[in-house]
Amino acid sequence: MRGAFKFVLSLGRKRLNKVMLYDWLIAPFADYEFMRRALVGSCALACAGAPLGVFLLLRRMALSGDALAHAILPGAALGYLVAGLSLPAMTLGGVLAGFAVALGSGAVARATALREEASLAAFYLVSLALGVTLVSVRGSNVDLLHVLFGSVLALDDSTLILLASIASVTLVGLAAIYRPLVLETLDPGFLNSVSRVGAAIQSAFLMLVALNLVAGFHALGTLLSVGMMMLPAISARLWTHNMSGMIALAGLFGLIGAYAGLLASYFLGLPSGPLIILACGALYVLSLVVGPAGGVMRKFTPRAHLEG
Repeated sequence: MRGAFKFVLSLGRKRLNKVMLYDWLIAPFADYEFMRRALVGSCALACAGAPLGVFLLLRRMALSGDALAHAILPGAALGYLVAGLSLPAMTLGGVLAGFAVALGSGAVARATALREEASLAAFYLVSLALGVTLVSVRGSNVDLLHVLFGSVLALDDSTLILLASIASVTLVGLAAIYRPLVLETLDPGFLNSVSRVGAAIQSAFLMLVALNLVAGFHALGTLLSVGMMMLPAISARLWTHNMSGMIALAGLFGLIGAYAGLLASYFLGLPSGPLIILACGALYVLSLVVGPAGGVMRKFTPRAHLEG
C-alpha cells in the first residue's frame, strides 16, 4: 500500500512538472498569436543576421554594423513622410539608404585618406541626426519610438513575409559568396593576388548587412537591430575557432536569445525588443566566463603541453 502511494505521488509530481514546463515554456506561444508572430520574426532575424555578424566580427567591422543600422534611418524616415507607417515605403527607403551608405563609404575610403570605419562613422552620425529630424517633422513621439525601438509584438503577415524573404535572400547570397568572402576576410592579400573580386565581394557583403538591418528595423528598431546580429556572433567566437562552427553557434545563440527574451517579456510585462537583446547579452556574459575558446575560465583550466 505504501509503495502504491509513493508511485501515485511520483506520477503526480511528474504530471505537475510537465504542466509547469508547459505553462512556462510553451503556453505563451500556443495561446497568443502575437507571441508566435514575434517568435517567427525574431528567429528569421537570428538565422540570417547572426552569420553576417560573424563575418563583421572577424573583419573587425563590429561597429560598422551599428553605423549601417543608423544609416537606414533617413531613408525609412523619408518613406514615413511620404506614406506614413507604410511597410513598402519605409522598407524601400531604408534599403536604398543602406545601399547608398554601404557603397558610398567604400568609395570614400578608396578615393580619400579616410579608412572605411571613419567614413562609416561620419555617415552614421549624419544619418542618425537627419533621420530623427525627418521623423519629428511629421510624426509624434510614439512614431519616433516605433522607428528607434521597433515593435516586435506587432508584426503582421506582410512584415513576417518580408522578414522571411530577406532571411532567405541573405542565406542564399551568403552561400553564393561564402568561399571568396571567407578568403577575403582571412587573407585579403592572397585573394587580391589571384582575383579582382575583392571589392565586389565587400560591396555584396555590405549590401546583405544593410538588407538585414532593414529587416531588423521593422522588428527591433534602428537602435537595437544590430544587437541581434553582433551579440550572438561575439558569443560564438568565445566557444570555437572553427568558422563553420562559429556560424552555426551564432545562429543558435540568436534563436535562444529571441525565445528567452520573448518569454521574459511576457512574464515580466516589459518591452520585448530590449529583453531579446538583453537575453543575447546574458549569453554573451555566460560565454565570456565559460567559453572554451577565449572565456575567462579558460585561463584557469589545465591545458596540454604547447597548447595555445
